[in-house]
Amino acid sequence: MRALFSVLRTAGPLRRLLPAAGLALAADLAGVTLMALAAWLIARAAQHPPMGALSVAIVAVRALAVTRGLFRYGERLAGHDAALRAVARLRGRVFGALARRPAHEDARTVRDADAASRLVADVDLVQDALLRVALPALSATAVSVVAVGCAALVSPPAALVLALGLTCGGLLVPALTAAASARAARRGAALRAELAVRTADLLDGAADLRVFGAADRETERAVGTARRLRAHDRGAALLNVLAAAALTVVQGATTVAVAVVCARSVPGVWSVTLPLLTLASFEVLAPLPTAAQHLTALPDTARRVQALLTPATAGATASPDGAVAPAPAAPAAHRTPPAAHLSVRGLSVRHRPGGPLALRGVDLELPPGRRVAVVGASGAGKSTLLAAIARFAVPCGGEIRLGGADLARVSETELRRTVSGALQDAHVFHTTVRNNLLPARPGATDAQLHDALRRAGLLEWVRSLPGRLDTVVGSDGDRLSGGQRRRLVLARALLAAPPLLLLDEPTEGLDPATADAVLADVLASTRGTSLILVTHRTVGLEAMDEVLVMDGGRVVRRGAPRAVLAFPPKDADAPLTVSV
Repeated sequence: MRALFSVLRTAGPLRRLLPAAGLALAADLAGVTLMALAAWLIARAAQHPPMGALSVAIVAVRALAVTRGLFRYGERLAGHDAALRAVARLRGRVFGALARRPAHEDARTVRDADAASRLVADVDLVQDALLRVALPALSATAVSVVAVGCAALVSPPAALVLALGLTCGGLLVPALTAAASARAARRGAALRAELAVRTADLLDGAADLRVFGAADRETERAVGTARRLRAHDRGAALLNVLAAAALTVVQGATTVAVAVVCARSVPGVWSVTLPLLTLASFEVLAPLPTAAQHLTALPDTARRVQALLTPATAGATASPDGAVAPAPAAPAAHRTPPAAHLSVRGLSVRHRPGGPLALRGVDLELPPGRRVAVVGASGAGKSTLLAAIARFAVPCGGEIRLGGADLARVSETELRRTVSGALQDAHVFHTTVRNNLLPARPGATDAQLHDALRRAGLLEWVRSLPGRLDTVVGSDGDRLSGGQRRRLVLARALLAAPPLLLLDEPTEGLDPATADAVLADVLASTRGTSLILVTHRTVGLEAMDEVLVMDGGRVVRRGAPRAVLAFPPKDADAPLTVSV
């Protein structure tokens, strides 16, 4: 339950739920009072009293019949308003936590489809905690107390029987339901996550699965998971029916018992009124078995959501062996200057705890306006260095300082404003060219978008499209070629115009002539910007202030371009040659 309360606190203050709780209580009290008063009115009218003796009851019945519906409508409106606001707030915070999560940690701890399932389905279950658990429980408790109190004024023995029946129906039946559904609830959450992952794998890997003849096998596995989930849901529905039947039995037995007690000890019309009061009081208990089922599922669901909100490496430091320890209390987030000095000292990074070092003792100084190229064979650690600087990888040794502050202490907003670029795993959204660029600079004009596309060598292609900037590029850019996708990511980075620009193979997938032109334009348009360029090509390196040669996660050589590399190259796309 601790995880559930933590997630509810993250969803924000729930003061908006108080009006819904008050309206729910008013609606339920109006319903119970209406039933009891109508029974009293019918029994009293059978005695043929003067009309004046019934006038107040007649008006009250009419008023209760009208206000009950109004109260219920208001409760639904206020309750869903509070719940949807809480869900929206929580989903935003979960998405923010996912955005800040180190990329390597995602692959290690949660699949993309599972993360999407948690972000959508699991977060939606917060509505269940508020609307299907909290409100019914509060209303049932209050109405039961009022009903027993009113019955005690007429007949204490009948009130005692009513209290026992309400306790059995309101506590015992839901408790048994919760106990029976606890294990099934955990299995249901696991099956839904498995089905989400299998479905996503089928959709994303459909082409590869067909090529290797595995499509039918994987489809059958997904169908098998869906069948198990359907069987689980049928079991949950059966349990809900049995719980409702048990509650009906308790309701009937309690009503009969109260009627027997009233027949012996309660005179007049009250002997009819109290049994109907009992019958009506049980109506507010009807949602409780279902609430108990939801309550058993909520803790596991909350833990799945909390795992995204508080990842193991969030704000943590890592030891040289890859173990992650909680970070010390962080001071107020540091604000970086517009042109921040980057300092990397003794940086070491592991992709997973206990795994080999991807970076070993890397040092780098990047004053404002300085340009550094990082070269080396594939797997040398170049992309990992950029990921660590962008705070997408957690160091296990050394430090990174930005503007004099520890990178881990720089606020997310300041970091993304100061450090940005085109990295290998940059995402292309399933939307238009325009909407893929605008996250870098919300509110950018078409002229600014065109300028960024021009510098990335993509403007003429975009202008040739029927929809131009409003052309949809597909899921992760699958309607684009590899080079077009890379240039779209580059255009987004150039549009952001950060003080520190990170470029990881920005011209990969382009023909040499286009690559040379694009890189020359990028270098010319980013003069005065701090730049770290990861590349396999020699073109443009003469414009760098320093070249770092990496091998096996280490910097094996560094210096001015002509001192480190052999110039001029015979072939710009040939392997880089290090001067000895």
